[in-house]
Amino acid sequence: MRTVLLFSAVIALTINALGQENPRRVEKTFQGSGQIRMQLGGGDYEVRAGSTDRIVIEWTVKNEHDSAKIKTKLNIVGHAAKLETSGPHNNSHAVIEVPAETNLVIRLAAGDMSIRGIVGNKDVVSHAGNLDIYVGNANDYSRVDASLNFGDLNASAFGASKGGLFRSFHHEGNGRYVLRAHLGAGDLNLH
Repeated sequence: MRTVLLFSAVIALTINALGQENPRRVEKTFQGSGQIRMQLGGGDYEVRAGSTDRIVIEWTVKNEHDSAKIKTKLNIVGHAAKLETSGPHNNSHAVIEVPAETNLVIRLAAGDMSIRGIVGNKDVVSHAGNLDIYVGNANDYSRVDASLNFGDLNASAFGASKGGLFRSFHHEGNGRYVLRAHLGAGDLNLH
């Protein structure tokens, strides 16, 4: 009888686990050359180029009990996607992989973020933390507007560096992309 009950419990747990989505990993098909809007809760994020036909969000947490706090909502319609996240602010790291040719609109509550390997328009705003944007070829941009309320603004990709209060950087070129970045407090780096 004990063996039957134990076997039944294992089957029930397996069926239950198969029916649930993994909150630590979300993956959906998405065609490149589209736009992704991200509304990200506080935390540590890495946005980088991944597969050409999907969006993947993968979380790591320091404490297992923090997994229950992870919330990821991803809606895709045609070439437009909307991603919303929240999670444990100090104990999590999320890697968001998108097609390399993607336009990004990102609103981050607070935390550190790096954006790497993405070719397209970028519109990024964060209240506090460090923001590292790897722009690639500076000649690909027609306009760059970067601003910061408090901290250091380093636009090494465009040959500029400023620190202090209420700093901004503007650049016009012949490229096809637009980069807008604003950070309340922290370091804003355009590599």
